Amino acid sequence: MESDNKRYQEIRKRALDLLSRREHSEFELRKKLLGKDAAADAVDAVIEDLKRNNALSDDRYTEAYVRSRIEWGDGPFKIRHELTRRGVCGVLIDRHMDHGDEFWERVLRKTHSRKFGAAAPGDYKEWARQARFLQNRGFAPEQISKVVLYQDAV
Repeated sequence: MESDNKRYQEIRKRALDLLSRREHSEFELRKKLLGKDAAADAVDAVIEDLKRNNALSDDRYTEAYVRSRIEWGDGPFKIRHELTRRGVCGVLIDRHMDHGDEFWERVLRKTHSRKFGAAAPGDYKEWARQARFLQNRGFAPEQISKVVLYQDAV
C-alpha cells in the first residue's frame, strides 16, 4: 500500500513537472508518463486527479496550441492534423479552429509576406515554389491561389 502511494506521488510529481513547462494534452501526458515504466493504473489515477483539479485540460491545451501555431504561420490543415496526432478530439479542434476564411487568408498573407516579401512571384517556377511552401504550412490550394498571384515576367 505504501509503495503504491509512493509510486503515485512520483508519477504525480513528474506530471506536474511536465505541466509546469507547458500545456499537454491528456494523450501526450499519458504517453510520456507510461514511457517511464509507470504502472498504467497509477498513471490513470494521476491523470484523473489532475483533470479534476484543472491542472490538465485538453481545452486549454488546444487553445494554446492553436494560438501558438497561428503565430508561427501554420495553416488550418496542418494545425488540425497535429492536434489529431496529439489525441485532441474533433469537437475541441473545431471549437478553437473556427476562425472563418477571412481570418485564415490574413494568416496566409502574413506568412507569405514574412517569407517572400510583398512582391508577387515573377515566373511560374517561383510561384510553384511559394505555393509548395504555403501548402506544406497547411493552407489550401484555393487559399494560396487567392493570395499568391502569378505575374508573367516578360
